[in-house]
This record gives sequence, C-alpha cells and structure tokens, in this order.
Amino acid sequence: GNMELQKSSLYRTIDRVPKLDHYSNTLPHKQAKTRPSLAALRKAFKASPQIIFKNHISKHITPCSLIRCMLNIWGVIMFLRLSWITSQAGILLTWVMVFLSVTVTITTVLTISAIATNGKTVSGGPYFMVSRSLGPEIGGPIGLIFAVANALSSALNAVGFAEVVRDLMASYGTTIVDSTNDVRIVGVITMTALLLISFAGMEWESKAQMLFFVALMISFIGYTVGTIIPQTPVKQSQGIFGYKSEIFLANLLPDWRGPSGDFFQMFAIFFPATNGILTGVNISGDLKDPNVGIPKGTLLAVFWTTLSYLALPITVGSCVVRDASGNITDHISANFTGPCTGLACNFGWNFTDCISTQSCQYGLANNLQVPLSPTSFHLITLGVFAASLSSSLSYLVSAPKIFQCLCRDNIYPYIGFFEKGYGKSDEPLRAYILTYIICLIFVCIAKLDIIAALISNFFLCSYVLINFTCFHASITNSPGWRPSFKYYNNWICMYGALSSLILMFLLTWWAALVTIIVVFLLFLYSSYKKPKVNWGSSVQAGTYNMALSYSVSLSSVEDHVKNFRPQCLVLTGPPNQRPALVDFVGCFTKRTSLMICGDVIMWMNKRKVRSFYTPIMANSLRGGTQNLLQASGLGKLKPNTLILGFKSNWKDSSPDNLEDYVNTIYLNRFVDSVAPFRLFDEQKESASVQELRGNAPWKISDKEFEAFKLKSERKVRLNEIIRRNSLNAAIVLVSLPVPQSDCPSSFYMAWLDALTCGLHCPALLIRGNQEDVLTYYCE
Repeated sequence: GNMELQKSSLYRTIDRVPKLDHYSNTLPHKQAKTRPSLAALRKAFKASPQIIFKNHISKHITPCSLIRCMLNIWGVIMFLRLSWITSQAGILLTWVMVFLSVTVTITTVLTISAIATNGKTVSGGPYFMVSRSLGPEIGGPIGLIFAVANALSSALNAVGFAEVVRDLMASYGTTIVDSTNDVRIVGVITMTALLLISFAGMEWESKAQMLFFVALMISFIGYTVGTIIPQTPVKQSQGIFGYKSEIFLANLLPDWRGPSGDFFQMFAIFFPATNGILTGVNISGDLKDPNVGIPKGTLLAVFWTTLSYLALPITVGSCVVRDASGNITDHISANFTGPCTGLACNFGWNFTDCISTQSCQYGLANNLQVPLSPTSFHLITLGVFAASLSSSLSYLVSAPKIFQCLCRDNIYPYIGFFEKGYGKSDEPLRAYILTYIICLIFVCIAKLDIIAALISNFFLCSYVLINFTCFHASITNSPGWRPSFKYYNNWICMYGALSSLILMFLLTWWAALVTIIVVFLLFLYSSYKKPKVNWGSSVQAGTYNMALSYSVSLSSVEDHVKNFRPQCLVLTGPPNQRPALVDFVGCFTKRTSLMICGDVIMWMNKRKVRSFYTPIMANSLRGGTQNLLQASGLGKLKPNTLILGFKSNWKDSSPDNLEDYVNTIYLNRFVDSVAPFRLFDEQKESASVQELRGNAPWKISDKEFEAFKLKSERKVRLNEIIRRNSLNAAIVLVSLPVPQSDCPSSFYMAWLDALTCGLHCPALLIRGNQEDVLTYYCE
C-alpha cells in the first residue's frame, strides 16, 4: 500500500527541487553532508537528507560598522591638526583637501561595497577581498602592507593622545622627563592599556567604542557652543573672538609658514584622517551581516564625517585669528596711540610684539588645540581623548585579524605561528602581541607628522589595489563577479586607482617608491613559489578571456605556408608506455605547436611536453579516431596531422583488431555517409508486446500511460501557469525534471514538450550535475 507508493516513482508527481543549503558547504568553518547524487534522485523517493551546519564564529558580536567608521574618521588629525592646516592652507584650500580626499575615498567605498556584496565576506578585510579577486600574488603583498598600515595608524593615534596628555601636564607645570620622552612614556602606557582591552575580547572592545562615541558627541556639542557664546577676555587674548566676517575673509586664503608650508605636505598630514573608511571591512568577520553593514555603514559614515570636516574649517576659520599672544595685558586701552599690527587690532587687541618676533603661542597657526569649549575642563580635550583612543583601539584590533587571515592562507613562510586563534571569537592573541611590538617601535618616534606621512602612503597603496581589483573583475566579465551593489562603475574604479597612485608620489615620492619596490618583490616571491590555492580570481577569468579572444581572432587568419605549424593528434594509448613516440612528436612541435594525446597530466609536465589530454569512448579504434579528429581542438587550433604508433604486436592481434587498425589509416567515406539510412533490423508484425518492449524500450505501454497520467497532467497545468505569469518575460527558467529510470524516454520527451509548449519566449530547463557552481559561497 503506502510503502509501495513511496518506493515506486510512478506515483510521484513532484520532482525534488535543488536546495540552496546543498551548496553552502564551501563556507569556512562549516560542514555539511554530501548532497544527493543523480542516481539517488532517479531512484525511489526518500526523505531529504538533513543538512547540519556547525558554525564556530560567534554571532552575538554585532559591532556597528557606521559608528566604527565614524570614530576612526574622526581621529586625532581632526582635533590636533585640522585647525593648524586651515591656518596654513586657508579655508578654500582646506576644502580642496577635503574634497580631494573624499574623491579618492568615495570611489574606494563604492569599490568596497561592490566587492563586499559579491559573495560571503569573512575576516581579513581588504586583504581577503583583493586576494580572492586578484589571487595570492597581489593579495599577499597588500595584506602585509595593510596590516602594517593599521599598526602604524594605531601608533599615530596613541602619539596624538600622548601629545594632549603632555600638554595638559605642562599647563599644570608638570613633566615626567622632557617634552619628547613624555610622549614616548605616555604612548607606551596607552598602547599597553589598549592591548589589555583587546585581550578581553570584542564584547569589551565594542563597549569601549560606544563610550568613546558618546564622549565625541559631547565634545562636538561643547565645540559648537564655544563658537556661539560671547568670548571672555582670556579667550580673546588667545585669538578667539567668535564669528566675524573679517576673520573669515582673512583666513580664506593660504599663509604658508615654515619648511612644511606647502599644499602637498599639508595634504600628506591630513589624508590619514579619512582612512577610517576601511574600518568596517577590517572587522568583516565580526559583523552580523557584512554584505549590508559594510556598504550602508561606510557610505553613511563618509557622508556625515565629510560634513563635519567641511564645517570645522569654516567655523574655526571664522572665529580665530592666526596669531595671538595669550597675554591679557595686550588689550588695547581707550587712550592707546601706538602702532598695531594684525587683524586683532580691529577687535581691541594688540599682538604686534609676538607677531613681529614670531613668538605667538596662540591662534590658528600656533595652538594645535584651539580651546573653544565654554567649560573650565575643556570638552575639546575630552574629544581628543575619545577620538585618539577609539581609533587606536580599532586599528589595534584590525591589524591582527588581517595578519591572521594572511597567515592562514600560507602564502609566505615563517608566519604560520601567528595564525592560531583563541576562544569562541577566534581571537589572534599572538598577532596582537606582534602588532603591539610594531606599534611601540613607531610610538618611540614620538613625531605625529612623520608617522602620518608614512601612513598616507601605505593606505593609498591599498586603495590602488582595491580599486584595481574591482576594475579588473568588471572588465574580465568573470562569472564569479555579480555584486548586488550596483552603484559603481569600472572606469570610476580605475580613476580611483590612478588618482591614488599619483597621490602616493605627490605626497612622499621616496616612500611611494619604497612601497612599490616592496610590493613588487613580494609579488615576485609569490609568483615564484606559486601558493597551492585556487580562489577563482579575476586573473584566471582574464586568462580565459584572452585565450578565447585570440582563438576567435585566429579563425579569421588565412593559412599560409610560412605560418604552417603541425598540429598533431598522437594516438599513443597510455603515453607513459610509449615515451619515445611522445618525445619524437615533441621534437618538432617544440612547445609552439598543438599536440593532443591521451596522457596523465603530471607525467606530461615532468617530461616538459606541452599537450592536451582528450579521452573518448568508441566501439573501435577507427570510429574513435574519426570522432577525435572532428571534436578535438577549438577553431583553428584543430589537429591537421594524425600520428599513430606502429602496431608492433600485429602478428598476435585478432583479424578484426588488425582490420580496424588498417581502416584507421584508410578512412571507406561513402560507407559512413550512407550508414544512417541503412535498415539493419526488421520489425515483425506478429511480435508480442514483450518483444516489442525489449526491442524498442522507448515505446509506451497502456499500463505506463495510466501510471504517469497524474504527472503528465501536472506538466500541462504547470505550462498553463507559466504562460499566464510570464507574458512579459524575455526568458523562462524551469527546473529540468529528473528522468526516472522506469520512465520511457519518449514519455519524458513528451513531458518536456508539454512543459514548454506555447511559450512566446525561449525556455531554459536547468538541472545541475552535482558540481559546485554557486560562487556566492566560494572564498
């Protein structure tokens, strides 16, 4: 009864459809049972196998990409250098710097968004994206450089924090050793404290980042209030007068001062402020949904932070003069008649003495921390603390995760020690220690401007390769390149790559040259070692496109005796048993002509013979040879020479075998041309149904017709539904029914005909062959 209904496919009216879960076993850290084979699908109906996934990545860690990016973009540069850059470059050129930076970063953000939505994004950030797109040769160097760049960024922000602490202690008349060593001591202590927070795990790190974000918001409020409220005499002595049109006009144009006073040196110091755009990508493995969080969070972060970077030069440039003494006695009295130099004279202050001697301690050009906050404990200092500590902590967390991913890919030797992860979040504690040591080395430099210039170069190099990755994947039409984020263009990506490359040399040409040499040497090493990885990169797609393009163009080239090349089909049998024949043909093909023979690929590589392996099934040597001659090759790359080994055992061969060998040399065309029209067997009129069924298995019996009646009606009904709902479709895709082993072939073809009958557009019937084809889950 019911058991027989389940066992027989005659009464099964619904085909088993493909399941997406069957194809997700290529994800890292996941395991799945083997999907059902075609043989199993053709047999009796059974319950679908249960797919069990084991995910080792913690899912309760859901840091916000938006907040992280904003915290890193609102870094130490904004609080400690942007007002000084405004005094040097003026408001207009500072805006040019902002727009130039945004032009480079927004193209990179669009590129990152496209790459992030092209498949499953795991930990490793930009390294993972570039390496899986351009291969290990390019991905390896950029992963190493980007990990170092993140470590340098962590050191940069720690130095910025240390500078503020040093200046704060100096305001109270306190020092530890001296000005430079105080920065080093505070910087080392800061890095050590941040390392301990990182060891506590992502949960604590995320909580700390939220506290820093709240502190930054309070600082912005304090800054805004400080520009609006009336300024006290102490503030005015420091050059802060509130919004004045005269101050705005005076600060509109540049006033270059000192050896670093030019546009590109100022831009080199400013550019690291925008490097936080990759923060969400750096922790992609810890985001709940990186395919959504990275594009949305990064774009929103760029929008809001760009507004703030445009607003700050205008506000500070409208309220603060370039030079001020900070001396309350410089206020101009009512009976003052002496000379007065500078814009502050219009507001009742005489800073002539410090301007003439270039000894002013306050104003935009001299005070790196313009104290606009209205409270006694300057909220701007709180903002600097929050910005520097949050950015330093974020980069300290990002660098080890990138380096861990690089180590696990085993591209370079002697770094596998750092790949080990600990805990449920797979924290790379060993890589944390290495990053910490690198940070301490650069903290000891204790010069924020020098570190900022180096960081700009490393990040720009990363942007070059990230943008080129998207450009290359687009122009090669790689089948694995199908990002759901559509707001990008391959030529815009190329513009981003070229502009980043040009800026590298304009900012610090010697550092750019050293970076490119390092990348090139690492590229040569990876190319020489050829890591045993296959990520389906766009380089592979480009190789296929080039080969296909050249093959097609070769078809239009006319043959000429000067360009004749022997393209040999060598019937060697097992070629390792006939090496003399293979080597003989290789002597005149010389790796420059086509050679096709049956072979074991590794064996052919060891003998340094270039050849293709073309196996074929045939009833005879002659028939197989004819099929090989017709089917082998592509376009003009087809065999034009047939080479056979001499049949040395012909005396011991059977007559049929010997005749087949001779007929292979003498190819009987008339016989082949009339063979399809010959009648070899006659159907007898008195033959029984069983005999007809045996001689003609495609015939359909009455019993089979009734058994398959319900399934046939279902195909007709499905055709009606398709026609009704696909009136405006350009193509209809239908799951191809599995041909059951007990179903006559003519019946199966009748189903396909009924399923696609009357459609106004092409119908594509699809059924997989149990091979992975969904690149969405591929690394």
